[in-house]
Amino acid sequence: MKVLSLMLVACFLPLVTLFGQSPDIDFVEYELDNGLHVILHQDNSTPIVAVSIMYHVGSKNEDPQRTGFAHFFEHLLFEGSENIDRGQFDKLVTSAGGAMNANTWYDRTYYYEVLPSNQLALGLYLESERLLHAKIDSIGIETQREVVKEERRLRVDNTPYGSVLEETMKRSYQVHPYRWPVIGSMDHLNAAKDQEFMEFYKTFYVPENAVLSLAGDLDIEEAKALVEKYFAEIPRGGHEIPKPTVVEPPQTAEIRDVVYDNIQLPAVIQSYHVPAQGTEDFYAVSMLAQLLSQGESSRLSKSVKDEQQKALFVGAFPLDLEDPGVTIAFGIANTGVSPEELEAAMDAEYEKVKSELISEEEFQKLRNQIENDFISANSRVAGIAESLANYHMYYGDANLINTEIERYLDVTREDIQRVANKYFTRENRVVLYYLPKSAQQQPETTDIENER
Repeated sequence: MKVLSLMLVACFLPLVTLFGQSPDIDFVEYELDNGLHVILHQDNSTPIVAVSIMYHVGSKNEDPQRTGFAHFFEHLLFEGSENIDRGQFDKLVTSAGGAMNANTWYDRTYYYEVLPSNQLALGLYLESERLLHAKIDSIGIETQREVVKEERRLRVDNTPYGSVLEETMKRSYQVHPYRWPVIGSMDHLNAAKDQEFMEFYKTFYVPENAVLSLAGDLDIEEAKALVEKYFAEIPRGGHEIPKPTVVEPPQTAEIRDVVYDNIQLPAVIQSYHVPAQGTEDFYAVSMLAQLLSQGESSRLSKSVKDEQQKALFVGAFPLDLEDPGVTIAFGIANTGVSPEELEAAMDAEYEKVKSELISEEEFQKLRNQIENDFISANSRVAGIAESLANYHMYYGDANLINTEIERYLDVTREDIQRVANKYFTRENRVVLYYLPKSAQQQPETTDIENER
């Protein structure tokens, strides 16, 4: 997942003031005897259906000496199955008029198809094959090793600022597995044997570790029958699913460093430790990030970019993580602006929130933004399917798709000021300066000790 893309999403979504909330999203949920949790949402307004399955395995579940397995499987499980020839997954979906994709995060792996509603059985068949009969052999493993290497070259190594998340997280975490990147280590993937991949599949790709979520033009009873047909006979894994128990100790001193990158303009990255998603303080932290960075009229953009002209881009976003995470602020310096100047300008905006309550007008605008984003995320069947799976997997309550907005709207102006003072402190942060590689050959102009 590219950091700049995340920041653009967080900072440039348009402001839409809502005049009413959308109706509740109805759904049916149950569990098969093998432990697979099933969620069904019927919406017959458009003849399409989303078929999705979320596995509770991400990069944080990996062996520290075999990082990258979760992301690798996102690719590998498109190779085919015992009953589907190699390379046919995508062709079967596109020939039926649909689309498919997958993504991996620190906490989970997610696969989905969006299909014409008369192809619901096809989507269920494909996902049942992926769960029970995935093709894991040396040909597929070698093929996907090269695919992942190329992905890293394109998205991380050869993209300006592409390593920001990786470099930030490995300094923000000392013991927790969030410290390594989702894409993992290419050396680890190269060293892994075929049997190790098979063991990973047998451990995590089991019904009791998954949520099957369907949304769209379906009939509930017919969908139940199809789910029974394709998934009921898949056996449980029957073993404990490994989950990390390590707790990251509190950070007690600011960490500062320099990264040299193939860039033209310096950047400043600040990472602050914050609570896990779903906690009371997380909602206030999330609203603080939106106050600072969502839209052209947000505080960071208006002050640092427009009025002071110290940045070409500046924004902040919290990472939604199952364990305590981070909020990352990111600014690209304008021509002639030093990273020290940019950092000082960014710091000043945090200090304002700490010392002054935001205005009622600004607070209402923020609440409108939150409400708009919440509803927009569930405006399509694909978004609904993913939200239902997320809420069940992380919170054990799929109905938060209808009620989580209340947690945001319960946040007060005082809460935002309180979390700013509690979490956005110097001793609780990592600060990175991204500098052009050419700066390595010149006398140092920063007080920060060079990384290399």
